[in-house]
Amino acid sequence: QVLMVESGGGLVQAGGSLTLACQASGIFRFNAMVMAWYRQAPGKQRDAVARIDGVGRIHYADSVKGRFTISRDNANKTVHLQMIGLKPEDTGVYYCNLHPPIKHYWGQGTQVTVSS
Repeated sequence: QVLMVESGGGLVQAGGSLTLACQASGIFRFNAMVMAWYRQAPGKQRDAVARIDGVGRIHYADSVKGRFTISRDNANKTVHLQMIGLKPEDTGVYYCNLHPPIKHYWGQGTQVTVSS
């Protein structure tokens, strides 16, 4: 059974920072998988903000370039998202999943709220 557990969210002021963590379990050959962080803002669809493949190649959405950093630890099956310079528009629930995502792999997510 695959389980994604996200943590590290919270309430911060604009300009602040947070680091999110995703603990993945049950994924066969985790080190070969493309992992991604997704964000779902209120009333909007869930979109990928950053992804990283098994050898460390990274892609960021334009809206987060220069502010977010994705990383992974294959030995511990974790994926992190360091976020600096947070903006109110970064508010949302953040999830990790494979990229493209697998529907039944979605976890509960972690809420990030950025106040202006």
